[in-house]
Amino acid sequence: MRVGKVIGRVTLNPMYPTLVGGRFLLVEVQDRFSLSGKPRQSTESLVVYDELGAAEGNLIAFTESREACMPFYPEKIVPLDAYNAAILDAAVVTSQI
Repeated sequence: MRVGKVIGRVTLNPMYPTLVGGRFLLVEVQDRFSLSGKPRQSTESLVVYDELGAAEGNLIAFTESREACMPFYPEKIVPLDAYNAAILDAAVVTSQI
């Protein structure tokens, strides 16, 4: 599981039938520097499927790969690479970088 910051939404038309009810978010992956309040050094961004209602600017915890499809298994087969598992209130770094 990784942490990301929502920076926008992706609009699709038409949507895959098993994904109706959610939406796709554009997310900047947060590295250890950005989580500790320093400038972000990673340039990685990705698209994450969201059923929880995360808004722009929210920190989220997301899973990737096979684990991203597990909330739908075995009822549905869905084509996902990343899934929003939680909306975070805060991220606290306890060690010095």
